[in-house]
Amino acid sequence: MKKQKWLAMILAGGKGARLDQLTNTIVKPAIPFGGKYRIIDFALSNCKNSGIETIGVLTQYKPLILHKHLGNGSHWNLDNRKGGLTILPPYQRDYKEVEWYDGTSHAVFQNIEFIEQNSPDYVLILSADQVYKMDYSLMLEQHILTNADCTIAVAEVSWEEANQFGLIKFDRTTHKITNFEEKPMKPTSNLASMGVYIFKWQLLKDYLIKEEGKESSNRDFGKDVIPAMLRDGLRLYAYKFNKYWRDIGTVYSYWRANLDLLYRKENIFFQFSRKT
Repeated sequence: MKKQKWLAMILAGGKGARLDQLTNTIVKPAIPFGGKYRIIDFALSNCKNSGIETIGVLTQYKPLILHKHLGNGSHWNLDNRKGGLTILPPYQRDYKEVEWYDGTSHAVFQNIEFIEQNSPDYVLILSADQVYKMDYSLMLEQHILTNADCTIAVAEVSWEEANQFGLIKFDRTTHKITNFEEKPMKPTSNLASMGVYIFKWQLLKDYLIKEEGKESSNRDFGKDVIPAMLRDGLRLYAYKFNKYWRDIGTVYSYWRANLDLLYRKENIFFQFSRKT
């Protein structure tokens, strides 16, 4: 397959236990939003509107409705013969049992073969449970300009909810990250990682393999991979996102985001790429 500049991997397999009964029968990214859409439509529309043509969607928990919603990607004009949208559930390796996704970085590790087939220079990692509009190509431009090994999108959150996120400190002149804490009990920053990362692919591949070789690991980007890169002195930069963003982690945040859609005067959402 022809080498690509970048592709996107969307993490869409989490149960979302804090959403209580909303996720008893359906995975969080497939929860309806705004009447006729689903939460994952934000990540997919952002990708399409950013010019990304190859997207892997990593699914696991109760995926039936999500798979039906995604289909072959034609709703987003992603039903291409080369690239397009690919659903990536866990699968059986060799003669062992199915190896379930065990953490965010482990899910991507399980799909190294898919990424290698497309041979990208950069990989964009996304969560499928957030409400926002973003042109990822602008983030990629900064990533290339700074020659970053990893660029993390950050957004300001209230101090009251800061301990729910990975928190970042960075040099306001260069945007180079100086500190990263994953959900600290006593936050010293209210700049939250959005869970939107761009990595140099070959470098990320090395770290994913290293993480799998450790005896004890959470197999997680925020808890393991990002801190390891910082300790090793790699070039990590923050991309400051100043527009609307809400992580759908609780029933309250889901309710609040739906109200924002109804009552905010400014256009806080993309014109969805999804055909209706």
